[in-house]
Amino acid sequence: MNDKKDLKADFISRVKDNKPTRWVRFGIVFIIFLLWVAWMGNPWLLLGGILLFDIYITGYVPFTWWKRSKNATVRSLMSWVDAIVYALVLVYFVFAFVGQNYQIPSSSLEKTLLTGDYLFVDKTAYGPRVPMTPVYFPLVHNELPFGLGKSYLDSPSVGYKRLQGRRGVEAGDIVVFNFPAGDTVMSKVSNPDYYTLKKWKGEAILNTETAEFGKKIWRPVDRRENYVKRCVGLPGQRIKIVDGVIHIDGEPFEIVPENVQFNYFYQVNGAPLTQEEFERMGIPVLDRGRAELDQITTEQLAMLGYKVNPDGSVPPIYVSPMTAAMVEAAEADPRIGKIERQQPAPETLYSLFPEAISADWTRADYGGEHGLLIPKKGMVMKMSQSAWDIYGRVIKVYEGNPTAEFRDGRLYIDGNPQDYYTFKMDYYFMMGDNRDNSLDSRYWGFVPEDHIVGTPLRVLISFDQDKGLFDGKIRWNRILKDANPDK
Repeated sequence: MNDKKDLKADFISRVKDNKPTRWVRFGIVFIIFLLWVAWMGNPWLLLGGILLFDIYITGYVPFTWWKRSKNATVRSLMSWVDAIVYALVLVYFVFAFVGQNYQIPSSSLEKTLLTGDYLFVDKTAYGPRVPMTPVYFPLVHNELPFGLGKSYLDSPSVGYKRLQGRRGVEAGDIVVFNFPAGDTVMSKVSNPDYYTLKKWKGEAILNTETAEFGKKIWRPVDRRENYVKRCVGLPGQRIKIVDGVIHIDGEPFEIVPENVQFNYFYQVNGAPLTQEEFERMGIPVLDRGRAELDQITTEQLAMLGYKVNPDGSVPPIYVSPMTAAMVEAAEADPRIGKIERQQPAPETLYSLFPEAISADWTRADYGGEHGLLIPKKGMVMKMSQSAWDIYGRVIKVYEGNPTAEFRDGRLYIDGNPQDYYTFKMDYYFMMGDNRDNSLDSRYWGFVPEDHIVGTPLRVLISFDQDKGLFDGKIRWNRILKDANPDK
């Protein structure tokens, strides 16, 4: 009995010994905690309130034991550890449930977003995903620096759950998402993905030449590489591309980005273009391609309207992605002669999606006669060979049916024949604004809803990869710029 009285007295004493400011701090943190629990929709998380009460009020768990140490070095060192741990916990929750920074690594969205842009990605717009791999180091995505290995633990893992957001994904949104085909990669070559490498090199080469490619590894959804593209197709819509123009349900796509680009051939009058001339045209170094003329004669070039000098030489012909405004400026430039849009041919390096039926498609004329139907949650589809060719990976991989197969004219899941399939998730069709230089849904298919990360809100800072630190490397005019200007 005395033990119980002593415990009660000790508890009351610990509670009374706290200053009012301590209670205020606890109250603020606890209210935020309650709001987070309500957002998560899991009442079991309320048990965490007991830990918060002990941390701020009762102090039974000696988290701050080091403050009572007589060793000054211990106190100093642990004060830094304490601050770092608090900072990492805060970063963990901000990155997981609010937003995080993201770097634009490629030119697929130029000129809307530039290579070297650092974006703040808002996760609250569509609702943040509860981390599927909850134990991870918050400052990196999937690999620790210096080759130290994975930044996350495969176990424990959590099933897909998305918290309430402000809205859903809308047509024309720029979206950050986990690369769907990035479920399997080679440890030393994350891009291109394993499936593309296997097609190029063969599985035997990938399995034996580990010094070059590393080991084959599988990544959970939220640890797959981050991609950023524009959403051009929503669940349940049918998408088709005709001469570069996107059509949704038979009508031209309403949202045409101001800075959408296509590849153009252009010939200069006189000497090759200088660095300054390229910069004035807005063409970065990596886009200053020279046209391959090995397979075409000077007579054919002349017939196509290109200039051929009397001595048989040909003034330089370049190929670069350009916006409509860039093309208009080039046509008015006396240094530029003929300019015409490049007509994409059937792909030879990367296959278009779905490979089984896309042999005659190009990136500018895509989807066949009727276009591709984008899966929608609850949509019921009669399964046929052509349906399996399009949606087989969706059913087998994204929807968690590893035993799914199509044989003898029927779909089998867990050995059971099914004539119809009901989709479990919504899917989206994503494309880059740099239409002829973007590996997007035309090449690897639909983006499942559980891969969606968020939407870019602002450009935090931007670095020009073609410039030096004291030669305009920082693009000051892009700081805090709207990252989705066409919406």
